[in-house]
Amino acid sequence: MRIFVAFEGSFEPFDVSADETVGAVKLMIKDYFHIPLSEDKQGRRYLELMYAGAALKDSWSIADIGISFCSTLKCFVKEEDQPTLYVLNAVTQETLPIMDSISLLDLKVSELRTLVTLRCGFPVSVYCLRTPRGQEMYDCNALRDYRIEMGATLRLDVWDGWKEFLRGCLLGQKLQVQRYLSEDGPVLKYQRRVALYIAAFYGYVELTEWALKQGARPNEAVGAHPCRAWCHEALHADVSKCPIHAAAETGQLWVLKAFVHRSVLCLECRDAAGQSPLTLALRHRHKDCVLYLLNKMWSTVSFPEIAVPMRIYLRVKQWVLRAHRLCLHKSQLPRARIPGARVGDPVAVDGFGKPSMTSQSWYKYQHQGPRSTQCELPALRGGETGGRAGTTTRAISLPNQREDIPTFPPLADASKASGRQRHAEENQKKNRARDKLIKHAHLPQGPLPPISTVTSAHPPCCSATPSAVSLLGSSSAAFSRHSGKTPRENAIYCLAVASAFKEKPWLQQLGIARVLAKKSVANLTAQAVPTAREHPLRGAL
Repeated sequence: MRIFVAFEGSFEPFDVSADETVGAVKLMIKDYFHIPLSEDKQGRRYLELMYAGAALKDSWSIADIGISFCSTLKCFVKEEDQPTLYVLNAVTQETLPIMDSISLLDLKVSELRTLVTLRCGFPVSVYCLRTPRGQEMYDCNALRDYRIEMGATLRLDVWDGWKEFLRGCLLGQKLQVQRYLSEDGPVLKYQRRVALYIAAFYGYVELTEWALKQGARPNEAVGAHPCRAWCHEALHADVSKCPIHAAAETGQLWVLKAFVHRSVLCLECRDAAGQSPLTLALRHRHKDCVLYLLNKMWSTVSFPEIAVPMRIYLRVKQWVLRAHRLCLHKSQLPRARIPGARVGDPVAVDGFGKPSMTSQSWYKYQHQGPRSTQCELPALRGGETGGRAGTTTRAISLPNQREDIPTFPPLADASKASGRQRHAEENQKKNRARDKLIKHAHLPQGPLPPISTVTSAHPPCCSATPSAVSLLGSSSAAFSRHSGKTPRENAIYCLAVASAFKEKPWLQQLGIARVLAKKSVANLTAQAVPTAREHPLRGAL
């Protein structure tokens, strides 16, 4: 069968067989045009064939995807850079590729965590990075200090007991977030700020509204965990980022509108680098957010007798708030609490003590955590009695249960009432049976054959093993065991692959999907049939 390949302005014919794979055709094209291909740690250079608008996989056959006589394939040379590092998220179990130059290995851990935050949406204060050997990485050190090589996989661990809470934030599930909130006051406030930050990053409006109602503010920094709030000098600079910055970085327009409607001070909220939401939106090229923020910044605020530009209004409002906080602080100076750790609160110090960021589940943390103390029963009323081995026990006085049970007068003619009830039930059964016979009077009234217990309509195969018979019978359990997908999932996958051939009509796409699904089942059958042929008497024995 002759096909044509278009490559860089040339149009060349190739004679291939219908059973030829796409990978073999690529080798023929590579040898004919003398295309240099390569693959190393930094990237790879490879060929890609396009037909009917879809990229062809190397394992596909020419006939399976509907390539007919004199069809034209488009060939391209593509270059793909390999990720410099991989980060395994312990919450979602997903691996995030960090695409950057090799100079990334010369950066500090703090700069790498900034890149990871932009990819996963977690604030920098809720997670830490660990080396492939499990060693925690600190922000002040460089990646070279931990001997991190190119292509290594780092691990992202979160606070113990926070995995389910963060998973609910990532999915935008408000009920799951509420279920796994902490009972400690400072930690609860911190979790609300974290939930608002993640909701702003992913654009979850419902979770955003809930966090705002709980007291979280969009122009308030997420900050650090209460057990690390006292060490300001060692904290990452991005702990001062606010939810409004996350919404501006990811271009969440609806969340931006909700934040600005909540407080116009969000327009002048700046991060550690001095960047406003407008600057972040411009940097990440979110056109809609830029236009909205510009419109708000250049608007005016009208009062009964004067109209003030937004910039002047924001300056005045910030000055008023600072004065209000100063007056409040002076009035409560004798009772003012110094910010930081309190007496009795747990304190986390880098490199000392038991690590508290190991991604431990909420259930295990509640069972083994420091707050899971044994419940002490209250003292029982009554006198104490001596026990064995020097122990003392208290006598348990229970209320008299017989006095609490109400007594009713005996029923008159109880036997006659029970007999009438049984007679009424028998009459109802007879009426139901008569109605059923009248309803199905047109059916032959005769004994029915016994219900068959055979699950398959086909006769059992005598020349194959039981595993081959179940596989040839298209058993969903066998198919799932061998392929890892259910027949329905396999059909959906084949339809999704066939839909990539956009230049073909829908019926032809459906035909390609049927061929791919049939071939996937045939491959599994081919794996089971040789077993039956090698041992034809195994079933008989």
